[in-house]
Amino acid sequence: MKYTKLGNTGMDVSKICLGMMSFGKPGPEHGLFPWARDFDEAKPIFRKAIEAGINYFDTANIYQLGSSEEVTGRLIKEFSLDRDEIVVATKVRMEMRPGKPNGGGLSRKAILGEIDKSLKRLGLDHVDLYTIHRLDPLTSMEETMEALHDVVKSGKARYIGASTMYAWQFERMQNIAEKNGWTKFVAMQNHYNLIYREEEREMIPLCQDRGIGLTPWSPLAGGRLAHPWGTITPRVKVDEVSKWVWDGTNAMDKIVVDNVQSMAQERGISMGKLALAWMLSKPYITAPIVGTTSTNHVEEAVAALDIQLTPEEIQRLEQPYLSHPVLGMM
Repeated sequence: MKYTKLGNTGMDVSKICLGMMSFGKPGPEHGLFPWARDFDEAKPIFRKAIEAGINYFDTANIYQLGSSEEVTGRLIKEFSLDRDEIVVATKVRMEMRPGKPNGGGLSRKAILGEIDKSLKRLGLDHVDLYTIHRLDPLTSMEETMEALHDVVKSGKARYIGASTMYAWQFERMQNIAEKNGWTKFVAMQNHYNLIYREEEREMIPLCQDRGIGLTPWSPLAGGRLAHPWGTITPRVKVDEVSKWVWDGTNAMDKIVVDNVQSMAQERGISMGKLALAWMLSKPYITAPIVGTTSTNHVEEAVAALDIQLTPEEIQRLEQPYLSHPVLGMM
């Protein structure tokens, strides 16, 4: 395993982050991911990850309505992981109690309440990274940033991060924190992969300039970059979220995926390895967040670290991309 610092912090994270979104109580009644793996199914996958040297684990309160955090906490305990060596991240913002007053958002009330609930589910006294899961348009940035600062100062989080938003919003929140002497974001979890590269226009250059760690979500676009176009996997059959995110650009994306398939066949490697190797070739990427539902997915992600692409191969992978509508700014 290779390790790097998270942005301009001194904290070491593995170059592959294990996305815990895949774990939790299965079934649509428990959340948006009916294909999630419960504790027993998650154990061999998690074991493979820690044996490979992965020390960075990312979850969220909303994933399967908290059961992802519960499974994450049980796995950390099951394998007696050294808390000083691992990095645990979770997120806040999405509605945990839809339709109820204060059921979600980034108000002071929500943030201070949800961090305690997350820690209880995780069985931990702190998380290493607490990330806002998109913006809350109904709460002022000042209120959100002060509340996050208080979470850090209370010892319940070591650092804070943000996720998909516009670059001007991210910069404004950082300026608010700096102006008031509050804790600033150290990481950006953005939407980025071979079929969605709009982040290269503003967010990625901004994060490079500011020393912000980049930990993209869905580096394989929900599996679309890991299989020939049109492949129907068990997840594809039930994953409505991926359809919502990417189905609107199928015509543009098929060209890119077909190109990945062709190059992977020439190279004699899987499409997933090639797509991850492309992302890992970018010096500005700290660690892609890789969601997995099998031990093979972990092995492939780790193996991608050793694949070296030539400048010509990178150019060929990128050449078919066409400008996309901005996605994911929920």
